[in-house]
Amino acid sequence: MENRDIAPESGKLDGLRGAADKVRAEIGRTIVGQEEMLDLLIAALLSDGHVLIEGVPGVAKTLSARLMARTVSVDFARLQFTPDLMPSDVIGTSVFNPQSGNFEFRHGPVFANIVLVDEINRAPAKTQSALFEAMEERQISVDGKTYPLQAPFMVVATQNPVEHEGTYRLPEAQLDRFLFKIEVAYPSLEDEIRILANNNKPTAEPAGTLAEAVISAAELEHYRAQVRELHADARLLEYIAQIVHQSRTSPALYLGASPRASLAILAASKALAALAGRDFVIPEDIQRAAYPVLRHRIMLTPEKEMEGVNPDEVIRELIRKIEVPR
Repeated sequence: MENRDIAPESGKLDGLRGAADKVRAEIGRTIVGQEEMLDLLIAALLSDGHVLIEGVPGVAKTLSARLMARTVSVDFARLQFTPDLMPSDVIGTSVFNPQSGNFEFRHGPVFANIVLVDEINRAPAKTQSALFEAMEERQISVDGKTYPLQAPFMVVATQNPVEHEGTYRLPEAQLDRFLFKIEVAYPSLEDEIRILANNNKPTAEPAGTLAEAVISAAELEHYRAQVRELHADARLLEYIAQIVHQSRTSPALYLGASPRASLAILAASKALAALAGRDFVIPEDIQRAAYPVLRHRIMLTPEKEMEGVNPDEVIRELIRKIEVPR
């Protein structure tokens, strides 16, 4: 691969980077720290992908997703998944209209542009599966009719990794539909002090009320088109394929990643390159994207799980074994 200058391009992506900075600024009025989570949320928005956010209670998973949705001038809906939630509560249902004498379909909350699914693993498989078609094909089929979902359409789901009572593990088929799995850690000591200071002000506003829309649906589609046009060298495509292929042959893994993971790494790498101001992908973009793209798509062997190995350690080893194209 030719040796290209990796300095940010000027002009072409200024609008996209400016919009991303505005989104960060709006969310940053409430959220302290968590820069990696915010960058990945913006990258997923630019990549037209869905996101699964995992973290212990109280680390602003739901709040961050809600604030990001508020920064885009589109319809937003929130679903609180519970064990008694039915598929019709998600996608909608047909209701008899006595005036017309016909059944009419009433849209469920999934017909919004950005859908926040809080505690997605609280609902049983039957309800979780209501999102399958919507997430992959951007449509809903009910009573033999198909209803397209309006673009942009993005699902942001949250789940708690430590509490398993009353939860239902997401099937691999549904996990594969998420572009990223973002793991949210505790804030640093300095960030937690800033959180306390911000909330100790007499004029502090309730969390989640500060963000305002800074991007329209038309602008978002324009930025997404710019991301899709970014250049990825043929050797980088081979690099992506090698990383994913290694996951299928690694002795540490019971289940490797599918070709959908390769496409996800490519799309995410382009978005990360655009956020850095480059109109081309570099190996570092691919390496950064590989962790959130692969960590929910691979399964460790029972032996590795017993040893306490986590998916990120295996991904790091997969990347280390492959020569980086230069």
